[in-house]
Amino acid sequence: MGMFDAINVAATGLSAQRLRLDVVSNNIANATTTRNAQGDGPFRRDRVVMTPINLRNVWRSPVYPRGLETGMGRGVKVERIEKDPSELRVVYDPGHPDAIAVGPKKGYVEYPNVNIVEEITDMISASRSYEANAQVITGTKQMFNKTLEIGRA
Repeated sequence: MGMFDAINVAATGLSAQRLRLDVVSNNIANATTTRNAQGDGPFRRDRVVMTPINLRNVWRSPVYPRGLETGMGRGVKVERIEKDPSELRVVYDPGHPDAIAVGPKKGYVEYPNVNIVEEITDMISASRSYEANAQVITGTKQMFNKTLEIGRA
């Protein structure tokens, strides 16, 4: 793996974690939104699904009939942003304009399934991952500069 490969892998991580931070901030901003843009209910929490970018080959032999993976990963990509299907938070507030008018939940308001503590935890995790990827780029550049210094001597 060369210097540019390491930087490219870290760059995929930077992009993915930046998107994750954007999604978390959107979730926090909509934590009390009881009516979405379509008007069909409260906001639902979004979450980012990431997958590795692999350039792997499977090597098979009589000793390893299932095969061994060879090669290196090439970073991470965002596969999709999906809605969290978990239950909505229900609060009794009959004076709210979005309170349920009929049925067993009369007077209750459905709030988003956003848990602020979970969102802050996700934000800290994404931020640290972003910083780690930035450090990989910085470390790679420092190693390359040291190599140039050694080559000049």
